[in-house]
Amino acid sequence: MDTHETRPEWAVRLRGERKAEVSTVADLARKMKRDCDGLPSVGDLTRMIRGWERGDHCPSERYRLLCARALGTTEAELFDLNERPHVPVPAMALQAVAPDADLYERIVRTLQDPRRVDQRTVDWLATCLAEHRKVEDTIGSRPLLGVVRQQLHIVVELAQSARATLADTMVDLAAQYAQFVAWMSLDIDDQASALAWYDRAHDWALEIGDVNMATTTLSMKAHQAWSAGNARRTVRLAEAARWHDGRVTPGVRGMATQMAARGHALAGDARPARTLLDEAEGLIRQAADHADDEPVWMYFYDETWFRLQRGMTELHLSNWPRAVELLTAGLDGLPPSYKRDRAWYGSCLAKAHAEAGDAATAVQVAVPFVADAVELNRHARKELVDVHALLTMRKAPQAVTLKEALTAPPTPG
Repeated sequence: MDTHETRPEWAVRLRGERKAEVSTVADLARKMKRDCDGLPSVGDLTRMIRGWERGDHCPSERYRLLCARALGTTEAELFDLNERPHVPVPAMALQAVAPDADLYERIVRTLQDPRRVDQRTVDWLATCLAEHRKVEDTIGSRPLLGVVRQQLHIVVELAQSARATLADTMVDLAAQYAQFVAWMSLDIDDQASALAWYDRAHDWALEIGDVNMATTTLSMKAHQAWSAGNARRTVRLAEAARWHDGRVTPGVRGMATQMAARGHALAGDARPARTLLDEAEGLIRQAADHADDEPVWMYFYDETWFRLQRGMTELHLSNWPRAVELLTAGLDGLPPSYKRDRAWYGSCLAKAHAEAGDAATAVQVAVPFVADAVELNRHARKELVDVHALLTMRKAPQAVTLKEALTAPPTPG
C-alpha cells in the first residue's frame, strides 16, 4: 500500500483536490470527458487517473490542463508547483511569462489598485498574450480559452482605470485580447461568442483609431463566414475590410484581399479569385520587406502561409493538380509546432489527392494528420471524414484504412 511519503507531492495533491471537488475518480473522468471531445472512455480515463494518483507517472501536459480545469484550479498549482514559474494572474505555466520579483510586486499592486497600472505591467500582459498565441498553435484552443478570457477581463478592468497615454495602450491590448478570444471561440464552434468578441475588438480599435485591428477584425469575420460556407458574406466583409487604407499595413491589406479571393473561390468564380490572389501576393512581398512594421498579431502571415491559402483556393476551384502542388509546398515550409494548422492543410491535401482520383496517396497523406485533426481541429476532422466518404463512394479499398484511423481511440498521454 502506498503512503503520502512514497508518492510524489503532486500525486497527493491531485488525490486530495479530486476528493474535495468531485468525490470519486469516475466523477473526475466524466467531468473531463464533458470538457473535451476525443478523450478515452470513462473506464480508461478512470484507470489513468488512478495511476496518476498513485504517482505511477505524471500525466502529459494535455491531461494536466484538463485535470486542473475539471478541479477548478490551475496546472501550476496542481502539479509541481515549486518547479513551475508562478504568475499573479491566471496563465499557463510558461517560463517566458514568469516575472522577476520586482515585476511580480508591481503586478500584484496593480491588481489591488488598477489605477497604478504602469508600462512594465502592460508590457508583461502583452508578453502573456504573445506567448499564449504561440502555445495555441500547438495545443489548440480548448485548454487555453478559459485562461485567456480571465486575462482579458483583467485587461479590460485596467483599461477602464488607466490614465493618460496608457489608457489608449490598454484599449489597444484589450482589442488584441478580444480578437484572440474570438478566434479561439470560433475554433471550438462557439459562433455567437466569436462574433460578439470580433465586434468588441472592432469597436475598441475604432475607439483608438487602430485601422490595422479594425481591418483585421473584419477580415476575421469574413473568415467566419467562409467557414460557414457563406460565399457572398465572405466577399462583402472582406471588401469592407479593404475600404480601410492609408495607414493599414501591406500585410493586413493582404489578409483582407486573400479573404475576398477565398469568398469568390467558394462561389466558384475563378477569375476574380485568382486576380485578387495575385494582388494579395504583391502585398505580402511588401510586408516581408518591412516585417517590423506589421502588427504583432500578424506573426504567422508569410509566403508559406499564403502558398497554403492559394492551395486551398485552387481546391475550391476544383484545380486538383495545382492544389496538390501548392499545399505540398506549403506544408513543407510550415513549422512542426503549428499542429492545428498542419492538420487542416494536411486534410486539404488529402482531399485534393482524393478528388484527383489518387486514393492511395490521399490516405497516405491523411493518416499522419488524423490524431491532431481529431484533437485540435474540428474543420480538419470534418474534411477527413469527407475524404473517407468520397473514397467509400468510389469503392476505394483504402477507405477502410482511413476509417480505422478516424475511429481509433486516442493514445493516452
